[in-house]
Amino acid sequence: MPSPKRILIVDDDPDVHRLLAAALQAPNRHIDSAADGLQGLARVQAAPYDLVITDVTMPGLSGLELLEQIHKLRPRTRVVVMTVASTPEDIIRALRERAFTYLSKPLNIPAVSQMVDSALASTPSDDDIEVLSAQPHWISLRLRCKAETADRILQFLREIAVDLQANEKEKIATAFREILSNAIEHGGDSDPNKHVFITYVRGERALLYYVRDPGKGFSFEDIPHAAVSNPTDSPIDHVEVRQQRGMRPGGFGIFMSRQLVDEMIYNEKGNEVLLIKYLE
Repeated sequence: MPSPKRILIVDDDPDVHRLLAAALQAPNRHIDSAADGLQGLARVQAAPYDLVITDVTMPGLSGLELLEQIHKLRPRTRVVVMTVASTPEDIIRALRERAFTYLSKPLNIPAVSQMVDSALASTPSDDDIEVLSAQPHWISLRLRCKAETADRILQFLREIAVDLQANEKEKIATAFREILSNAIEHGGDSDPNKHVFITYVRGERALLYYVRDPGKGFSFEDIPHAAVSNPTDSPIDHVEVRQQRGMRPGGFGIFMSRQLVDEMIYNEKGNEVLLIKYLE
């Protein structure tokens, strides 16, 4: 039998411990608790954990300081950061310190559970997400072409848009995820030895998301299997094309993303795209 996965929850709120312990409990998991950052650090020093879930604001040692210490002591331990008061500066620090992901309270338990499953199943790698430049208004990253990495970075970028209405935040997140997934799957062949470059820019009047993949690009005339290529009077032609080619159902990514942002602009080659959302 494989050894149980060891999870440490670090938070000064007992209710959070009870909530997470109940939600994450499984036969192949061992869950410990620590009441603050210093106690959490002592536990990590005493024994390795596969995953640490930590609050940011705690007495003695903050969650971000704990993250930094864990990265030095146990670099293969994945760390999920959670907070009730998210700021762009904290999110950027969590990115630089290689947190697995960043979650806001009140916690969405199904989303937390899914992210914990992903963290425990992942193969730790320090350079899956490489920070090239990071300020609250400009973040540039290099990502390995792995589906897991797309999910992780989407959560960071969703969190950094703290002042957007929830529905607008989800629209932009959905569009960005579709474009990034295309870049990883089609541009990068889901090859973890290849990389996708992304940039997030927050201006006074607009949000911009830039994605560049390592592929040879494409032409809209050459993708009849995608909904974006359908004639206006025949909106599902691509479904038949996908069936003929033995492709899985889908092909709506680019088409849907265009509906969720204000502008979507590709370069001539087709391996760079800019998503623009204007702020009211």
